[in-house]
Amino acid sequence: MSQININYGRMFSTLSVLLVVLMPVQAQAQQSDPGAWLDRMSDAVATTSYEGTVIRVQRGQSEALKVARKLVDGVINERLVSQEGNGLEIIRIGDEVHCILPDTKSVLVETWNNQSTLFSAFPRAEVTNTPHYNLSLQREGRIAGRPAVMIAIRPHDEFRFGHRIWLDKQSAFPLKTSLVDVNGEVIEEIKFADIRITDNIAAESLDPSVSLDSFTWYRESSRYQTAAVATDWVCDNLPVGFRAISTRTTTSEDSDDGETTTHIVYSDGIASVSVFITASMEDANDGWALVGTSNSYSAEINGNQVTAVGKVPGITVERIASSMRLPK
Repeated sequence: MSQININYGRMFSTLSVLLVVLMPVQAQAQQSDPGAWLDRMSDAVATTSYEGTVIRVQRGQSEALKVARKLVDGVINERLVSQEGNGLEIIRIGDEVHCILPDTKSVLVETWNNQSTLFSAFPRAEVTNTPHYNLSLQREGRIAGRPAVMIAIRPHDEFRFGHRIWLDKQSAFPLKTSLVDVNGEVIEEIKFADIRITDNIAAESLDPSVSLDSFTWYRESSRYQTAAVATDWVCDNLPVGFRAISTRTTTSEDSDDGETTTHIVYSDGIASVSVFITASMEDANDGWALVGTSNSYSAEINGNQVTAVGKVPGITVERIASSMRLPK
């Protein structure tokens, strides 16, 4: 019996040594895996409370924003204040968003369906398996005074833009994001100049900075009925990797004929393109347009106005809009 105890003792001792040796190796492997970082980033974006200053650059134009975010009883509370121009404030409580315009003393109330007031949709971890992008950890540095690592997402063709995402080494929270074109030029960038990551966010940091007693409130029109439906519309020349992820229709109750807009979203897991299809109008403009940092292209097809919009190269929205069809 003593010999058995000795053998068990040796076995447990060996396992302990192996665990000590393997744990740093496993941790190092996770630190070098872009997919693992993206997993952590998704959790961090959903759960992190913070406040700080953000510099947002869009096509060469920059603006400074004060931001604060906190989970209150599981509900997202956010406040974003422009430090320039008309002093726009955006207050978000759950899915209800108040856009406060101090210069016109008005408040627009909208529903954003869990859309972030600061970040666009982030890539999911499973995009590490897509053949249309290459993901890699590039280097380490400091953003807003915090140690960070940079993930580069490079497209394999001309139908997508690239991304550079700097993540906080401790929390994996995104401290800087850049959208870059095929030439490596930055189209849009969001960068924290300073940030305090903490659950101790004061209530006044999330409240409007001005009294709204004399403001006029405008609520998002409820005269539009939106529903998820199937559609016969298809894209017969969709860039490889994109697929339809949602189809909805919106019907206006104000129009005599119940005018309906079909909205189809195509995505490759990182990039997304929205296609809007309505009845053709006499004053509709076909061709190219810029919508913020998004490209847009419109075409008339079978008596319908088809418009594709997305943060993708112009060739992508043109190809998708031009190749929308109804089966014969």
